[in-house]
Amino acid sequence: MGFMNKQVFRVGFSLLMAFWLALGTLTQPAMALTTEQKLVSEVWRIVNRTYLDETFNHQNWAAVRQKVLEKPLTDSNASYAAIGKMLKSLDDPFTRFLDPEQYRSLQVNTSGELTGVGLQIALNPETGKLEVVAPIAGSPADKAGIRPRDRILKIEGVSTENLTLDEAATKMRGPSGSLVTLLIERDGETETEIRLTRDRIALNPVVSDLRVSTEGTPIGYLRLTQFNANASTELAHAISSLEKKGADAYILDLRNNPGGLLQSGIEIARLWLDSGTIVYTVNRQGIQGSFEAFGPPLTTDPLVILVNQGTASASEILAGALQDNGRAQLVGETTFGKGLIQSLFELSDGSGLAVTIAKYETPQHRDINKLGIKPDKVISQDPINRDQIGTEADLQYQAAVELLKKNSVVAGKV
Repeated sequence: MGFMNKQVFRVGFSLLMAFWLALGTLTQPAMALTTEQKLVSEVWRIVNRTYLDETFNHQNWAAVRQKVLEKPLTDSNASYAAIGKMLKSLDDPFTRFLDPEQYRSLQVNTSGELTGVGLQIALNPETGKLEVVAPIAGSPADKAGIRPRDRILKIEGVSTENLTLDEAATKMRGPSGSLVTLLIERDGETETEIRLTRDRIALNPVVSDLRVSTEGTPIGYLRLTQFNANASTELAHAISSLEKKGADAYILDLRNNPGGLLQSGIEIARLWLDSGTIVYTVNRQGIQGSFEAFGPPLTTDPLVILVNQGTASASEILAGALQDNGRAQLVGETTFGKGLIQSLFELSDGSGLAVTIAKYETPQHRDINKLGIKPDKVISQDPINRDQIGTEADLQYQAAVELLKKNSVVAGKV
């Protein structure tokens, strides 16, 4: 009997020890991640939480992370490369990683100044080619005659075929006075090599002028080149000044404006609208948010907006808001068609991450991504140089003046 008790004790003790050993194995902390692996995981979590496409381009997003972390990451460059490969699997050129230098450059760009050739660029989602959205007014690229939709095939002899958007941008940036050569492809023309001198480009986004039509109508002409942090304040000052000078109608020129800050576009729409929805945003759950105008506007005078193929992103939000609310008529060409919204995240090592978090719809629920906005009056014209903007050579501008004249007659102002 005592023997049996000892045996039971021994078996029970053995089982108890096995249980504690197993429990100890289960509760041990996971192997610590390296600094490089932590950065990869940080990016993965942000995308996992915020990215618009909840299928992550029809792939197992957790498996993508696991595959990346299986390989050794020896330094920051290795982690950056791994992150780039991970993001590339999403097949979204607008969701991208920015190393610390690129992130700082983007912050400078939206704050008002940059050094480079002055091009807004994008990767065409259908062809994968590096494409010009628009040159910045007065920049070296603008003066050299580079146009929206031009394809950049090479930068300093290096093919852009396998470059990310930021790698291409970095190659075109450089000290003021330095040279860079681009190989440009354009529809209907042979490939052209263009040599540019980099320069410091002040991003003053507003050009304004009071002009008098042949019938004597004072027209406030406003050209907005970018939606940076200063845009709404500068445009408000310009409108107020033109109102004091007696403007009875307005032309807002958004041609070749590639966009910028979403909030800036919303604030500028509010300068013109008394009430109404400005834009709807739709996240991956299909949940809609909206931004509204709450008045009063700075002016209720007739407004025509000039648009073309280089009118993109925040420019399209503004144009669509004012068109759908009946506040303005659009003249020119169908816009670029970028209906996606990115959010910018600063990462733990000073780098950055841009993630497509939502799409937007105009107040009448138009999804314009890859479609663009069609003007009320379509006017095509051959490219003109900067000195010809707003002159007799500018057919789109002249059509806007004629439309304002008609509107003024209907309103009884003439």
